[in-house]
Amino acid sequence: MNTPVYTTAIVSDENDIPFDLLLLADESIEAINKYIYQCRVYIVTSPNNNKPIAVFALLHLNQEEIEIKNIAVATEYQGLGIGSKLIDEIKQLAIDQGYRQIWVGTADCALPEIVFYEKNGFTKAGVKTNFFIDNYPAPIFDNGVMLKDMIMLQMNI
Repeated sequence: MNTPVYTTAIVSDENDIPFDLLLLADESIEAINKYIYQCRVYIVTSPNNNKPIAVFALLHLNQEEIEIKNIAVATEYQGLGIGSKLIDEIKQLAIDQGYRQIWVGTADCALPEIVFYEKNGFTKAGVKTNFFIDNYPAPIFDNGVMLKDMIMLQMNI
């Protein structure tokens, strides 16, 4: 199946941040609010629909490193290759802005997400122990497994 054409734009008004999409990749508004206003947020729209179909949020860590804090594709658009195209776009944005490394974190038990990132050029680079216990008000379960540690993956560009 061909990847649909889409347009990416920076969110310029905080009121336009698509929290419904961000919640596909993060468990709570409280957690999102801890980072989203320090990020540059990008929305992705389809040409035949001005409604956001995907979102990603990038956090400047230092002159050489940027982190993907959130990346999500609307459920009805998943499986079309949009996520991989977004990683390509993020990589190009990072190169254009002079970064040398991209970071992303996901739950240690989130095997499909880890495989996705590895397929798109990331390698495992560390663990944030007890991340989900320390940063969320209530335990989070994924397929019956309580989230505990965050796996950090990196891409050198």
